[in-house]
Order: sequence, then C-alpha cells, then structure tokens
Amino acid sequence: MVERQPNPEPKPLDRARPRDRLLPMLQASSCVPALKALGEATRVRIVSLLLAERLGVDEISKRLKVSPYNVSKHLRILREAGLLEVKKDGRRRLYALPDAFTRTGDAQEHVLDLGCCSFQFDRGASVPRRRAARKRG
Repeated sequence: MVERQPNPEPKPLDRARPRDRLLPMLQASSCVPALKALGEATRVRIVSLLLAERLGVDEISKRLKVSPYNVSKHLRILREAGLLEVKKDGRRRLYALPDAFTRTGDAQEHVLDLGCCSFQFDRGASVPRRRAARKRG
C-alpha cells in the first residue's frame, strides 16, 4: 500500500512577482489612463473636435468619416479614462472635454492640459503637437 504524503504548505500570497507589484503604482497615477486613451489616432481626432464644442456621435461620425459604432466605442474609452463629460439633450448625448483640461492659447490653438503634460491642437488640425512636460515641484 502506498502512503500519501501530506500536501506541502501553500506559498505565501505576499510573494508576488515584481511586475505584479508595479501594477498598483501605475493605477494610482491619473495620467496613465488618459495617455493610454490618447494613444489611438481616431481618439486624438475626436478630442481635437471636442476642444472647440460639444458634439453628438452623429456629428463626430460625419466630420471624421468614421462609423457611428466606432465613434461610440472610442467615446466610451475616452469617458472611462476621465477625459469626457456627457450631457443629455433629449434623446441625444453631447460630449465635451471638462473645462479643467482645456485652455485656449493664442487665436489659432487649443490646449489639452492633463496636469502631467499638455497637448497643443491647432484649430482645424487633427494631430496635436506635444508640449514639453512641466516639472512638478
């Protein structure tokens, strides 16, 4: 007859792999989700439009020549990253950037200021120019 060996003691949970320990630090930074959301060209173009005015899905879709379905997906990602405000107007939803993130430079530019960095959008342009990061003191 074969004797059963007792189960070895379970490994302690605090011995996480190094990459697992870094994850909470990344989640604590409010800038990381916003920068991830801005890492796609269509979302940058949407932000560029929303710097100037509140728009609905249909209007964004027409201006960017992207399907309403795809615009909705991109808006959801931007909203979850904290970059959008949504206001209901009857059955429509109008999207805009929060005032805390926007400011106007000279007459030809808008600036998206995330706190950790800022992006300068020329009016009518679909791709921003990145400004130098400000040092926090």
